[in-house]
Amino acid sequence: MGSVDSSTGSSTGSSTGSSTGRSTGRFTGRVALVTGGSRGIGLSVARRLVDEGCAVVVTGRKQEALDEAVAALGPERASGVAGRVDDPEHRGAVLAHVAARHGRLDHLVNNAGINPAWGPALEVDPGVARKILEVNVVSALEWTRDAVAGGPIRSVVNVASISGTSSSPNIAFYGASKAALINLTQQLAQELAPAIRVNAVAPAVVRTRFSRALYEGHEERVVERYPLARLGEPDDVAGPVAFLLSDDAAWVTGQTLRIDGGASIAPVG
Repeated sequence: MGSVDSSTGSSTGSSTGSSTGRSTGRFTGRVALVTGGSRGIGLSVARRLVDEGCAVVVTGRKQEALDEAVAALGPERASGVAGRVDDPEHRGAVLAHVAARHGRLDHLVNNAGINPAWGPALEVDPGVARKILEVNVVSALEWTRDAVAGGPIRSVVNVASISGTSSSPNIAFYGASKAALINLTQQLAQELAPAIRVNAVAPAVVRTRFSRALYEGHEERVVERYPLARLGEPDDVAGPVAFLLSDDAAWVTGQTLRIDGGASIAPVG
C-alpha cells in the first residue's frame, strides 16, 4: 500500500539482513519465482524460501536493486530478471530464464503491485485505475497462466491486502484491485485443483517504503488499531507465504490469510 511499485519498496528492521535463521529444508530441490522480489515483502519472501532450501528467481523494475537482492540472497541460489510485471515480453523472458537455469518451476508468488492513486475512488483518474488493475490483477492472472502452461507447478500465492476486504480511505481503488485479486485467487484455486493450490495473503500495514505514506508521522496512532501493538514487518508476511506454498498446507487452497496484527478483530468504538 502506498504510492510506489511494491517491487521497489524497501523495508527496515528484520527484513534487511539474513534474518530468519531458519533452514528447515521444506523447499530443498525446488524452484520459486517471486515477482517484485527486489525489496520489501518480496525480498523477505525470497530470503525465507532460500533459507528453507529453495532456488529463487526474483523480478523487479530496476536492475541495480535486483543485483543487490541477488547478492544478498546468494547468487548460487538466486537470480534476477529486470522488467515491468505487466510487460508480456518481460514475462516471457523471465519464464525462459527459469526454464534455462532450472528446468522447472514449483512455486509462484505474485507479489508485484502498484498504487499510484491516493484519495477517494471517485477521484481516481480512469487511466490510472486501469493501470492499477492491469498490474495488480491482470498480470497475476497472466503470470499464473503462463507459469502453469510451462509445466506442472505445485502452488501459487498472491499477495493481496487487508484493504481488499473492506473499505479503505485514501487507497480506495488499490483496495478494489486487491478485492479482485482475492476473488481471482478463489477462481484459480477452483480451476487448477487438484494439481495446483492457489492461496493469497492479505497484509495490513507493513513497514516498507511502499506503505510508508500510511504511517509516517503518525505511527503511534496507526498502531493503536492493532491488538499486537505494532506495525507488520516484511518477515511477518514471508513466513505465512512460505507455509502456504509448502506441503504443510497441502489441504489448503482458495484461502486468503489475513496478516493484520489482529486489526480485523479489534473492537469498534
